[in-house]
Amino acid sequence: MNKTLHALYGLKWNPFNPDIPTEALYIPPAMENFIWRIENNHVQEGGFAMIVGDPGTGKSCLLRLLSQKLNQVQGLTVGTFTHPQSSLRDFYHELGDLFDIPIKAHNRWHSFKSLRQKWQNHIENSGIKPVLLIDEAQEMQTCVMNELRLLNSHQYDSKNLLTVIFAGNDALLDRFRSTTSLLPLGSRIRKRIQMEHATSQQLFDCLSHLLEKAGNPMLMSEGLMQTLCDHSVGNYRIMTTLANELLEEACKQKRTQLDEKLYFEVFNQSAKTGSHTQQSRK
Repeated sequence: MNKTLHALYGLKWNPFNPDIPTEALYIPPAMENFIWRIENNHVQEGGFAMIVGDPGTGKSCLLRLLSQKLNQVQGLTVGTFTHPQSSLRDFYHELGDLFDIPIKAHNRWHSFKSLRQKWQNHIENSGIKPVLLIDEAQEMQTCVMNELRLLNSHQYDSKNLLTVIFAGNDALLDRFRSTTSLLPLGSRIRKRIQMEHATSQQLFDCLSHLLEKAGNPMLMSEGLMQTLCDHSVGNYRIMTTLANELLEEACKQKRTQLDEKLYFEVFNQSAKTGSHTQQSRK
């Protein structure tokens, strides 16, 4: 579809795909403020930060933006934890891969000591704490979370060796509040952001931003843009999913612009199809 997008609409890429360039992501003021605080304060202080919110509110986009921003900081090591469900043993193996430390599976003390020494050397050389990003953190085992707290603590908990940023849904917040063994970790989270459902205006601003960055701010009529925002229940992911369906249909029909007429054609037909399917099942 990419060649059609460029030929029909002058788009550099599909603005509604999840893998748009990081530099083209929409950044609301609350996200921009959080990124600034992490970049300018938290990597010096170290310790724990948290991003929580419902699916589709922008957690993963915020992590992408943070990763890009922090990877541009000279001398800073940034690791992304890819398997939050890991057992304690696998957790150490992944940390070893991320920070280039040989891990001895049969000797956790050696692994513990080696990682901490690596982080201390990094701090002495750069003056900033290495960063660990963990998405879907609500899936982490309690014992792994507590091991991470102990790994990070230095000089009787007065200093941190690592900057850890958890991202997850509200179940993560509930665990920190209700799981007794996680209360010590929850009390150490120094920076947090609660991702809220977007207003209609925020959705509209995001849609306008995506279209402009992709190369065609006039791709959609203003009426269609407002209709999409009004039917996306404050969820960026729902909005881009709906917009992508419209773009696919517009490409199929070779339409030069997406408008409200197309919206009603596509989604009224989908509703009728769903109704007919239910009736046939009965």
